[in-house]
Amino acid sequence: MKVFVVLAAVCAIASAQSSFKCPAKDGQYEDDRQCDKFYECVDGVATVKLCPDGLVFDPTIRKINKCDQPFNVDCGDRTELQPPKPTAQCPRRNGFFAHPDPAVCNVFYNCIEGEVTETKCTAGLHFDEYSGTCVWPDAAGRQGCNVQEKKLKDGFECPKQALVDAQGQIVAHPKFPHPNDCQRFYVCLNGVEPRDLGCQTGEVYNEETQRCDSPDNVRGCEDWYKDAEEAAPTPKSSRS
Repeated sequence: MKVFVVLAAVCAIASAQSSFKCPAKDGQYEDDRQCDKFYECVDGVATVKLCPDGLVFDPTIRKINKCDQPFNVDCGDRTELQPPKPTAQCPRRNGFFAHPDPAVCNVFYNCIEGEVTETKCTAGLHFDEYSGTCVWPDAAGRQGCNVQEKKLKDGFECPKQALVDAQGQIVAHPKFPHPNDCQRFYVCLNGVEPRDLGCQTGEVYNEETQRCDSPDNVRGCEDWYKDAEEAAPTPKSSRS
């Protein structure tokens, strides 16, 4: 029985090789049905090849290695693929894949020959398998995602309405003053995830410039460090 299976596989490969006619020029050519399969033609003889599991063949690449990520390649009618060779966390041995829990939309796996690296998207973004990148949630269009905590312990939340600059452009990471602490301020990463930050000692946050500044330049914060300065011990003068 095993002999029959091996012979059948050999016959199938031989049939595929004989059915593909090499062009006059040596090179690598795509299969017309299977996107990760190609033919290497040398002196008019075709040899069947497969891309590493998870990658597909792109005939437009000028490099010797023409296998690339699926989101970079237009397979067209070449919809078939080789059987997957999954590992514990990789559906295929190579590629970028969403977290297996559909509710975890901001984490994805980068698989290289079955070895996985877990990566987290920048704050506020979701992973999109169709582009292999992290994008805004409305662009990813994923359903059932966990809602990330977007409120600090003191109750601060990023405004729902995007902040725009003087030119009308959306500010990527807007900043906001702390309501009762001149030294501290908030930053909203990608406009959605709040962070509580502070200026170095001796400086206060200037809302107009959105930078840490001298207290003298910020109305209402001129005397912010005054009490601390008065409480500091006065150095003794040396006797002559």
